[in-house]
Amino acid sequence: MKKKKRSVGRIINRRARYDYDLGDEFVMGLALTGPETKALRLGHGQLSGAYVTDKDGELWLIGAQIMSSPTLPINEQEQIRSRKLLAKRAEIDKIIAARRAGLSAIPLELLTKGRYIKLRLSIGKGKKRYDKRETIKRRQQEREAARAIRSANAL
Repeated sequence: MKKKKRSVGRIINRRARYDYDLGDEFVMGLALTGPETKALRLGHGQLSGAYVTDKDGELWLIGAQIMSSPTLPINEQEQIRSRKLLAKRAEIDKIIAARRAGLSAIPLELLTKGRYIKLRLSIGKGKKRYDKRETIKRRQQEREAARAIRSANAL
């Protein structure tokens, strides 16, 4: 049996939607080296624990990991280095203003499908523990309702 080829088109931060109430989304580029680009296209990246901060009027992605492989040597300091985000000045100003207002800039996913590697990030506010419980409860109710509908349609 032929093994199904998995298409790698994006690297997702799965915890982002659970930990934050998300608002506006922005798509912007990243300043990367050649081996980092190749590794991301192969799916060797991770966004969990990553965040966006501003320094001197520029946006930086901190905590994102790009792992090496035997064919792509990336030394350890380069795997977790800060990477500059490339965006229009108006978008940068909106994100910096939101951060100053107490909101967070959360990286959602790395898009690797097209010619350029892009980062989708969102402005959001951290959820409290009770908000997370409500989210879990709501998802469980939606699953049970969908199951009930499917079982009713099957009869």
